[in-house]
Amino acid sequence: MSPTLNDFEVLFSAEEIGKRVAELGREISRDMDPHSELVVVGVLKGAILFMADLVRHLPENVSCDFLRLSSYSGTQTTGTVRFDFDLTQPIKGKDVLIIEDIVDTGLTMTFLLEALRVRNPRSLKICTLLHKPSRAERDVPLAHVGFTIPNRFVVGYGLDYEGRYRNLDRILALPEDYEEGQ
Repeated sequence: MSPTLNDFEVLFSAEEIGKRVAELGREISRDMDPHSELVVVGVLKGAILFMADLVRHLPENVSCDFLRLSSYSGTQTTGTVRFDFDLTQPIKGKDVLIIEDIVDTGLTMTFLLEALRVRNPRSLKICTLLHKPSRAERDVPLAHVGFTIPNRFVVGYGLDYEGRYRNLDRILALPEDYEEGQ
């Protein structure tokens, strides 16, 4: 049986998220080279709300693009990453900031960094809303992290469970002792 909203508890409120996103925007703006072209790349589908809010806190001289990768089924990673949708513009010679909803095992980001490095961007950095270091299988360089979280399955603010709960303005977590099929 799939979890319902009643099975989750609030990890971060809409207010906490909004405050941290604004802080990240200031950090990124401060770190930007004002003379280069920054391409903000959102990893669909999970990063859509985070990216939409974040770019409102960045200078006007950024462009946005998207790509889509898959690696999850239900609450578990499959261990295999694949491109579902690729960038629509070249990134050669540009500063690229990848916007991700969550980095846990590092497998997806390792795959993506390798795939984008061969396109010769000027720089390539990652900004993630959530980081779950306890699940790390690969060391991934994260330039900007919104929140570090424990090993909990989370939904809301773009993150989903089988396509549901992305639209929530807060981030919810399943209890540590939750078992699918309860």
